[in-house]
Amino acid sequence: MANRKVAGPEIERLIQLLARLPGLGPRSARRAALHLIKKKDQLLVPLADAMGVAVEKVGVCSVCGTVDTSDPCTICCDDGRDPSLLVVVEDVADLWALERAGVLNARYHVLGGTLSPLDGIGPEDLNIASLVERVRNGAIGEVILAVNATVEGQTTALYVTDQLAGLDVTVTRLAHGVPVGGELDHLDEGTLAQALKARTRF
Repeated sequence: MANRKVAGPEIERLIQLLARLPGLGPRSARRAALHLIKKKDQLLVPLADAMGVAVEKVGVCSVCGTVDTSDPCTICCDDGRDPSLLVVVEDVADLWALERAGVLNARYHVLGGTLSPLDGIGPEDLNIASLVERVRNGAIGEVILAVNATVEGQTTALYVTDQLAGLDVTVTRLAHGVPVGGELDHLDEGTLAQALKARTRF
């Protein structure tokens, strides 16, 4: 039996758009849409307003590549941050994760992804040239490559390191290995191997 329409086109469009969000499939999108419609005044209307404001005011920072309502962004304009320390991340979600950790008081540079020849993503598709320019023209003493421990992430890190060679800057990367609270029995072989290679003196 063919799928029958159970709602008007406006609701169907809402479901289809929600289904495009990460982590939401068609079934979850239907549940989310129904919840929003049931809570129209408390959720749907404020959400629509917030999205309208976001469309109008949110943009990409011309300096670091993050998203914000100002350009340069809040982080780039923060005089309390160490201008000599630059953390390079793959995307804005990684930047937000590091900020939540609150360990570094640094500035950032968002690459906008990783090198992936199979997907047709080359150096010109990422914010690598602007990174090199920032390091060349700024007072940056250390670049921390905070990329994911994937093949694409490590390939990107190597490429960026090569592009920064010859400039007066120290390039470091995040340590990879056993996470805090992690049990060896639950870790994959790659993580264990990296943890052993990156071992430090007790």
